[in-house]
Amino acid sequence: MQANDVRVLKSAALPTLAVGVVAVVVALLLSGGKGALGAAVGTLLVGVFFSISVVAVSYASRISPQMMAIAAMGSYLVKVVVIMLMLATFGDTTAWNSRAFAWSVVVCTIVWTAFEVRAFIKTKMLYVDPDAKVPGHGDS
Repeated sequence: MQANDVRVLKSAALPTLAVGVVAVVVALLLSGGKGALGAAVGTLLVGVFFSISVVAVSYASRISPQMMAIAAMGSYLVKVVVIMLMLATFGDTTAWNSRAFAWSVVVCTIVWTAFEVRAFIKTKMLYVDPDAKVPGHGDS
């Protein structure tokens, strides 16, 4: 991973983790242990899914812009399918509070996305390659 990608990952993961801890505490107070477990699972799910996406896109960007786009769309598709499977599989579970799970997923997703956008905006990246050779313009 490039240094910029690590910075973006940390900039989004740390606030999401902090909000996730708050979600777990709030869920514990409102719904007990099952609420805390639901919020923790939701926070973990968001953290893992979004981290995998950042890493996949980062590695694909080394290959080409087209691969980066494919990795971004592919990781999004995988996230949607896995979350659908998870909701279908654990929809009737009594192991955790499903409301706490759902709210923590929504809130952590919003926080992750906002801080990821913020990190990308603050990242200084060149829009042109200063070392690029222009065909037909000699070596001068």
